[in-house]
Amino acid sequence: MSQEQEPQVNATAETETPETDAQPHVDSMPSIEEQLKIAEQKAAESHDAWLRAKAEGENIRRRAQEDITKAGKFAVEKFAGELIAVKDSLEAALASDKQTAEDLKAGVELTLKQLSSAFEKSALLEINPLEDKFDPHKHQAISQVEADGEPNRVITVLQKGYALHDRVIRPALVIVSKAKS
Repeated sequence: MSQEQEPQVNATAETETPETDAQPHVDSMPSIEEQLKIAEQKAAESHDAWLRAKAEGENIRRRAQEDITKAGKFAVEKFAGELIAVKDSLEAALASDKQTAEDLKAGVELTLKQLSSAFEKSALLEINPLEDKFDPHKHQAISQVEADGEPNRVITVLQKGYALHDRVIRPALVIVSKAKS
């Protein structure tokens, strides 16, 4: 039996050698505490970056909201500047005591040109649909009158309409034709 015990001693010696070789690998790896510290440091850095990104997002949202508020508040600033010139012309016409009817008419025509120019610069367009086909999106029919020609045609414009960038602000008030009975 002593021979059988020897091989067991040799087998034990062989198994101890690989364990000794494995120990240097364990020593070169960081300990659990060191791994935890590294992970906590990375988590803190990620949390800090997230907080900064969140704050930046809030700042961008706040600035955008302020820009929207200002845009709405001052959207008509250019148009208002144009209208001030029209008002000045009307006040100058009324301030003069000695005006002939011709002078007054010329002044009103000039003021109308200023106003039309202000409308044009602001993309405020007239809707004058005389002889056009009736369009309920752009026209408001006051009445229908029997007339020669095609029915549902605008035959009289009582009041011009206006559109701002293709959106109708005020429809044109019209009289529409209907077929003769």
